[in-house]
Amino acid sequence: MPRVSEDHLAARRRQILDGARRCFAEYGYEQATVRRLEQTIGLSRGAIFHHYRDKDTLFFALAREDAARMAEVAAREGLIQVMRDMLAAPDQFDWLATRLEIARKLRNDPVFHQGWVERSAELASATSERLRQQKQAGRLRDDVAPDVLQCYLDLVLDGLVARLATGEDPQRLSAVLDLVEDSVRATDG
Repeated sequence: MPRVSEDHLAARRRQILDGARRCFAEYGYEQATVRRLEQTIGLSRGAIFHHYRDKDTLFFALAREDAARMAEVAAREGLIQVMRDMLAAPDQFDWLATRLEIARKLRNDPVFHQGWVERSAELASATSERLRQQKQAGRLRDDVAPDVLQCYLDLVLDGLVARLATGEDPQRLSAVLDLVEDSVRATDG
């Protein structure tokens, strides 16, 4: 039996992830049925689930991929830059609108909740470290604890995702991010 090259396997996984991203963006998490995933990706369920055990695994693969990319930016430039990147390329993050839908699933499904927490840890860690560095450099306000600032920025991120999902004007959201950025900076006196 001929062996499939690693390049071919990587290309197939990329095809599956790209199609799943579109399917979750268009239909949401619950309505992204196996049949819709097959249609959007252009592969059979056997081909899809050969690479990803089930829909949750596929969803978490997307979450892990985006969390890693966002953590890289957050570590270098901060969580607000991650949000600015979302505004610049909303089509790359539109599937995140499912965050609103999965909030219920996070509350009611402990296994799903644990998987989500594990995938989100990298971004949270990068954000925490960046805030620590900025605070140490005197660039962040010192009257608010870093964990409170991180929670604040996480809430803004969730709100940004929700607003992008409803088609809010990116320029207006960019102005809001300017305000958020000013609100966490140290004052000069």
